[in-house]
Amino acid sequence: MNPVKALESHGQAVWLDFLARGFVAKGELKRLIDTDGVKGVTSNPAIFEKAIGSSNEYDAPIGKALKAGDRRVADLFEQVAVEDIQNAADVLRPVYDQLDGNDGFVSLEVSPYLAMDTGGTIREAEHLWKKVKRKNLMVKVPATPEGLPAIEHLIGEGISINITLLFSQQVYLDVAEAYLAGLEKYVSNGGDPSHVASVASFFVSRIDTAADKQLDEKIAKANDPTEKARLAALKGKVAIANAKLAYQDYKRLFAGPRWEKLAAKGARPQRLLWASTGTKNKDYSDVLYVEELIGPNTVNTVPPATLDAFRDHGKLRNSLEENIEEAHHVLDELEKSGVSLDKITADLVTDGVKLFADAADKLYGAVAHKRATVLGGNIDPQEIAVSAAMAKAIEKGSEDWRASAKVRRLWHRDKSVWTGDDEQKWLGWLTSAEKADIADYEDFAERVKGQKFTDAVVLGMGGSSLGPEVLAETFPQKSGFPKLRVLDSTDPAQVRAMEKAVDLAKTLFIVSSKSGGTTEPNAMKDYFYDRVAQTIGADKAGHRFIAVTDPGSSLEKVATGQGFARIFHGEPTIGGRYSVLSPFGLVPAAAAGIDIRALIGQALHMVRSCGADVPPHENPGVQLGLAMGLAGLEGRDKVTILSSEKVGDFGAWAEQLIAESTGKEGKGLIPIDGEPLGDVRVYGNDRFFIDIRTEGEADDAHDAGLATLERAGHPVVRIVMKSIDHIGQEFFRFEMATAVAGAILGINPFNQPDVESAKIKTRELTASFEKTGALPAETPAISTADADLYTDEANVEALRELGADGSLGSWLKAHLARIRADDYVALLAYVERDAAHIDALQSMRLKLREAHHVATCAEFGPRFLHSTGQAYKGGPDSGVFLQITADDARDLPVPGQKASFGVIKAAQARGDFDVLTERGRRALRVHLKGDLAKGLKLLDATIADALN
Repeated sequence: MNPVKALESHGQAVWLDFLARGFVAKGELKRLIDTDGVKGVTSNPAIFEKAIGSSNEYDAPIGKALKAGDRRVADLFEQVAVEDIQNAADVLRPVYDQLDGNDGFVSLEVSPYLAMDTGGTIREAEHLWKKVKRKNLMVKVPATPEGLPAIEHLIGEGISINITLLFSQQVYLDVAEAYLAGLEKYVSNGGDPSHVASVASFFVSRIDTAADKQLDEKIAKANDPTEKARLAALKGKVAIANAKLAYQDYKRLFAGPRWEKLAAKGARPQRLLWASTGTKNKDYSDVLYVEELIGPNTVNTVPPATLDAFRDHGKLRNSLEENIEEAHHVLDELEKSGVSLDKITADLVTDGVKLFADAADKLYGAVAHKRATVLGGNIDPQEIAVSAAMAKAIEKGSEDWRASAKVRRLWHRDKSVWTGDDEQKWLGWLTSAEKADIADYEDFAERVKGQKFTDAVVLGMGGSSLGPEVLAETFPQKSGFPKLRVLDSTDPAQVRAMEKAVDLAKTLFIVSSKSGGTTEPNAMKDYFYDRVAQTIGADKAGHRFIAVTDPGSSLEKVATGQGFARIFHGEPTIGGRYSVLSPFGLVPAAAAGIDIRALIGQALHMVRSCGADVPPHENPGVQLGLAMGLAGLEGRDKVTILSSEKVGDFGAWAEQLIAESTGKEGKGLIPIDGEPLGDVRVYGNDRFFIDIRTEGEADDAHDAGLATLERAGHPVVRIVMKSIDHIGQEFFRFEMATAVAGAILGINPFNQPDVESAKIKTRELTASFEKTGALPAETPAISTADADLYTDEANVEALRELGADGSLGSWLKAHLARIRADDYVALLAYVERDAAHIDALQSMRLKLREAHHVATCAEFGPRFLHSTGQAYKGGPDSGVFLQITADDARDLPVPGQKASFGVIKAAQARGDFDVLTERGRRALRVHLKGDLAKGLKLLDATIADALN
């Protein structure tokens, strides 16, 4: 007779520790039920990983699931797993019915990531029970300290449970108690316990593996042959002895008055199930853990190889109750030998949780890979080309992040991923796209369209303006909707230029300020509110204004008082630079008629690709962040962003995100935006290149340049967007990457400690103006007919030592002579940001790059104060700063304030410069006199002469 099938005559059920879709579909499971009497199936992440990752039989089901819409990797796995479990349960249902519910079960495990989470385990087990909808399902829950109360709770709800990762006799007693207590609760609430089943999966072979290892170590150290023999005699016996004694506990626990009371109501005993029964030591019989554990009312779950082996040469006997005294003796001798079984079993639980989590990582990685393959062009591809040494570092970083569960911890808002400061308070951006009220934005868009506005102007700074600016510059104006514009300056000429560009009577103003107390948007709002009131009447002015601000801010109070048409609330747990996929970006997008549903849909593709359930190796945001952070630690801290024409403004947004997030505590990444790709010789070994473009923007010369950089050893990241409609994907990819890079650098990527310092200086200067009618006097280091030069005493002394005398050229030459290898030069111009001035700064920066082979920044103030200013003040001391100021040709008053726009801008420039010099930065300020265009031209020529 078939030995496997004959086990049922000894009261033992055989379950199969294996499951795969084709195995069930092709009738293999049914065949084993018929020929071997198999009465159940167990699954776990390792089994599913092997099935999904090692074959293509799941490609079609995953593709079919995704046709109904994209979803999280965990949800995608759950769908195919539930289908497999349902199919297996249906095949086993006749067994379940024939045995009156005593057998015929299929087990599905809760996520091993929840092994230490009671509430999470309960919620997932309840969810799986409802999702599978099969009476012959058992949900697997680990016998961890946190799992035990979940087991009791779930049994108390009438859910059948397979308790896994059980090694210890003592823990088995706790497991049985949880089952009994749960049944009692279920019965007391009117439940029928005959519908509840449970097995306690007692792991076997792993115990021998651990015990044998310690015994071998002791045998090697023993000198007495008798002692060696005594120790050797214990090998391969500990696990079976442990199991036999647990079975004795089982017989005692499921007898007596307490059990009889439950049994009378129809309760079924919780059977012991022997798990991990595949032999791991080749010196032992391959059916050892079957032959030695045969007994009534038990289950043995075996892998296919063990099933085949037992069918071929298994021997039957009622072995489970043989030599009970010998079992006691084995464990006594083990303890006498100094080997702690309690420690072994405790360690095995810890190791088991980790092994199951590792298997789940591989499983989710396999599903993530298949999802990305099926979605294809719907996910913007990313290619990271680095040196062999850097690739090895990224691989090690990926594995470190996987082993320490940092991706999941990041999504669970665990501040220990970073510095343990207050990072958990600033992670609302992780779910902002998911929470977007798309219907509300669409309704708002239709209302805006209905009012036939010609323009929509965002008044904001930093995170409130740079995201909307990307949208304004990337998407063409939509028919019937206003043209989206952004004003983020206190420069009088720039404010005046914006006023001239729009029809005030037909313009919607979006005042965007998270705190509501930011100087620039408040001044801009005051100005344009007054101008609109003059144009269409004070009683109607508020109808032209929208506020986007955090709840309870000062801006909300002002907006309410002035009758703004709408107030949108930001999420307080999202910092400004991470807010583009929140109302701060979505309100302007909706006003401009950009398809919010499509924008968010594309963003969610990347959110899911970077999700908590996607291991680092398959996670594009994490991979980019690891590459950026690790390159930064190796000195490649100039993140050079090359954006193609269609997404040309993306770098300005990414620049703020990276600089303000990472540049602090003397560390950080310095983003370089707007530098055109140059010859390989102009780049130092401090560069890290990111090239981002859309499909169809092929440029052979540009590609050749990137290839040359790569061959020269520079890291090059290539990102190709399917179209501009995918911009939401890149917003989230870069947010995730920046958060990860911050963790690698060991900083808090969500604060900006050095931005406030410049604000304080500015407030002090404007307060002085309010009192006296003038900014405090300042004395230039030198004054010429064309410019005044300012800096602190330390810089003056250093520059004079380098040859600075009475001419502008000598000071610039001395200043630029301080540029060292791997430095960067930042031009900080407090002038109108227009095409001519952008070109002027570009000309200067390229001369500097060509001469010194260093990274260059061309920034406009006060805009950059809310962007790269944090890194310039708080990041690495590798910057050489040239601030450029000028007298305003025509100033512009701010209604209700003494300080004009020009005064505010001047105070901001001086406050910013003072902080730079206080931080010991190499900084020089050039204040141009007279005609600004001529002054910039002169400065360009003087720089050229200084470099020659």
